[in-house]
Amino acid sequence: MPSVLFVCVHNAGRSQMAAGWLTHLAGDRIEVRSAGSAPAETINPVAVEAMREVGIDITAARPKVLTTDAVQASDVVITMGCGDACPIFPGKRYEDWKLDDPAGQGIEAVRPIRDEIRARVEKLIKELA
Repeated sequence: MPSVLFVCVHNAGRSQMAAGWLTHLAGDRIEVRSAGSAPAETINPVAVEAMREVGIDITAARPKVLTTDAVQASDVVITMGCGDACPIFPGKRYEDWKLDDPAGQGIEAVRPIRDEIRARVEKLIKELA
């Protein structure tokens, strides 16, 4: 089973929405992880609200610190603005998704980010199938 790790700085918005989408759309066909280089205390409530609007509950998720073990255990590492904080290992597939940061944004600004993440996750699932 392929495994995907989503990484952003705070692991509170983009990476949590991406993990929510992948879990929702792929079910148990893909192992899903998310982490942050400087994790926040809690998930962005606007990200939670945006995902709730499409029927996905990410309220149980918690920001986690990025570890070398998480990267080594993943087949695909998707970064979202974490810069050089993500360790690089040979043989891993890396992608950097340029997405606006939902931090401090209202729901109107977060919805298009959520929808862009869904489109990218759907493409990723097709590539991994």
